[in-house]
Amino acid sequence: MIKEFKDFIAKGNVMDMAVGIIIGAAFTAIVGSLVEDLINPIISLFMGGIDFSNMGVKLGEGEDAAVFAYGKFIMAIINFLIIAFVVFLLVKAVNKTKKAEEEAPAEDPGPSEIDLLKEIADALKK
Repeated sequence: MIKEFKDFIAKGNVMDMAVGIIIGAAFTAIVGSLVEDLINPIISLFMGGIDFSNMGVKLGEGEDAAVFAYGKFIMAIINFLIIAFVVFLLVKAVNKTKKAEEEAPAEDPGPSEIDLLKEIADALKK
């Protein structure tokens, strides 16, 4: 059973998935900072100083009352849209690159080693 588990973990697709998850987490942190530190202030500027992340309605009295934090939900939607757009741009760029590689004419590899050896042999015979 341990050997099967090692074989499973060693498979390329599992390792690729792990790398993808790690890169995705790092990418999420970058996009979160982009939205919170760069986009929110711009939106706030045009909205008259409104900060979405602090918007909410208190559902009760006192410090321990639950908060209906719809502002955080708005920010989550903005995060999602930005991430989806960036992923779209990345996929579009990768597809464009793949298409350009497929359409590129194959380079002439030139004469093979055998052809070169035959030419050398013919030249030596003369």
